[in-house]
Amino acid sequence: MLNYPSLSKSFKKKYPFRLGTTSYIYPDRILPNVKMLAPYLDEIELLIYESAAPESFPTQREIEKLRRYSKNFDLSYNVHLPIDISLSDPDPSQRNHAIEAIRRIIDLFSPLCPTTWTLHLSYEGISTSSEYVKKWQELSYKSMDQLIAQGIESRKISIETLMYPFEWVDKIIRDFDLSVCIDLGHLILSEIEVETIFNRYADRTTIIHLHGVKNKRDHISLDKLDPKEIRPITRILKRFTGVLSLEVFSYEHLIASLDWLERYL
Repeated sequence: MLNYPSLSKSFKKKYPFRLGTTSYIYPDRILPNVKMLAPYLDEIELLIYESAAPESFPTQREIEKLRRYSKNFDLSYNVHLPIDISLSDPDPSQRNHAIEAIRRIIDLFSPLCPTTWTLHLSYEGISTSSEYVKKWQELSYKSMDQLIAQGIESRKISIETLMYPFEWVDKIIRDFDLSVCIDLGHLILSEIEVETIFNRYADRTTIIHLHGVKNKRDHISLDKLDPKEIRPITRILKRFTGVLSLEVFSYEHLIASLDWLERYL
């Protein structure tokens, strides 16, 4: 492992929520990132964005090391499931592939007892007409039924707010008793009032993704947020007791975001 800069102080138990960030703050694999961050934060978001790149998954030996870090540093994990699969693909073989990929990843990471499995129900429709949306909802619903039938605890799955109206998945969330991952950056990009969504799903929100947004670019440091976004976000965070993941992907963006949190909270 290269000589990466470490954080200058611990943020463990500093806030009412558990504070975390991603497993890609340093340009390295998951284990070196966790090793660097474990003494300073409450939780790490383990990024498994690509189901088609199993060589990037931790080995069983690395999983055991991650488990030891968890014990030694009072550290918890959450897992971001792949974004290169689709539970709403028109091709049933692709939907089955997605379910199988999620099942394999859950089996691999279960020894770490993640707080949640964050899942994208991505919308790839060529239109937002009611016909296309209804078909997408039907396929997503059917796949979720199959996924839950695998024995996965429904409240451990957090459906993330993406770039479509979140009411599209409301029936799926409530019928299957799922949790919610509120990505505040996505809501800002979509020009959706963040407190409205939080108030609607506060009892189901296990994790919040927070990152800066500027000029239609997201996942940057929090100091880039428009000042008008600060008060709604801080009001949410002062009520929240779940996991807050600073979803940034560099040391510089993490440091600036931690400074922002200290300044406004």
